[in-house]
Amino acid sequence: MSEHKEFIQKLADCASACQYCADQCLNEDDIAKMVDCIRTDHDCADSCLQAINFVSRQSKHAKEAVELCRTLCKACGDECAKHEMDHCQACAKACRACEEACESYLSVAA
Repeated sequence: MSEHKEFIQKLADCASACQYCADQCLNEDDIAKMVDCIRTDHDCADSCLQAINFVSRQSKHAKEAVELCRTLCKACGDECAKHEMDHCQACAKACRACEEACESYLSVAA
């Protein structure tokens, strides 16, 4: 697991940013405009946590979990980038970093 410590930290950071963003979106004046952001935040956070579990236990399905995570990080980063709020911008940044970390992991995964 120590060989993937930095990757796992990126996944955890992204999950945390997504959960925070979703929570903060609930405080926005027009929550209806934030529904896609909130849902995407939850999907991304869940996929990051799932990837942590698969990578940590060296599952033979870790690659698939990370591929899904990469896809959802991209989607979440794209969605959050549409919104000007600080929490959305911070989430987009965390998602982009996690997407890159997933790419790196996948480039060396067997």
